[in-house]
Parts: sequence; structure tokens; C-alpha cells
Amino acid sequence: MFLGTHPLRLDDKGRLFLPAKFREELAEGLVITKGQERCLYVFPVEEFQRITEALRTAPMTAKAVRDYSRVFFAGASDETPDRQGRITIPQALRRYAGLTRDCTVIGANTRLEIWDTQGWETYLAAQEQEFSDLSEEVLPGIL
Repeated sequence: MFLGTHPLRLDDKGRLFLPAKFREELAEGLVITKGQERCLYVFPVEEFQRITEALRTAPMTAKAVRDYSRVFFAGASDETPDRQGRITIPQALRRYAGLTRDCTVIGANTRLEIWDTQGWETYLAAQEQEFSDLSEEVLPGIL
């Protein structure tokens, strides 16, 4: 499980240090791909394989499934952190997420998300009020 918010910086080569608390779990490899709201999703390989299987069984006759799969997999990059815990984020993914220098990595349960820091702050400011104002359960019977 990935939790927390971690401010980080991209270096000049497009590399990012993974937060230390996640390095062991991601040491054998990970997959980075496009996420919603112009962030990047970072999955441990096993979780990415689980999602791949779920999408494999989805009906390819559904246009939304085809569209989502194309963008999701075409933008994906498998990476292995170096000995210092850095990963290289491909230029196309940096461009998609608007990543330049200051980034924020958030834990999002089964994945990490990489955001441009300003984009994350804007998103969070809008969502925190909605979160606070929820008057019904998002997941009935769970929360």
C-alpha cells in the first residue's frame, strides 16, 4: 500500500528519486503510464499485470475499452530503479503530465502518482472542499 505526499525534484536528465519508503517494494521494477487528470501512474509490476489481465478480459467491442487500452499501454514504460533509487521518466510522459522540475509523488493505495507540484496543489485545493462536504458515503458500507 502506498501512502503519503512527497515533494521531489526531477534532475536535468528526467530522473526522479523514489521516496525511500517505497524503494524496496519497487526495486525489482515498475511501470509508469499516463493517468487521469494529467498525472502519471506508477505501478509495481505485479499490480500492472493484474490490471493488464482485467483489461484483457474486457470486451474489445466496447470503444471506451479500446480507447482507454490504447492510451494506457502505448504510453507505458517499464523501468527499474538504479542503485540510488532513481527512475527515468520518459520525455513523452513528462510532457503529458507537465513535469518540469518540482514534482509531488502521492501514495494512491496500489499505485503512486507523479504530479507537477503546481498541478497537484490546484487539484487538491479543489478536491479538499468537496471531500470535506461529502454528505453521503462514497463507498457504501465501507466509509
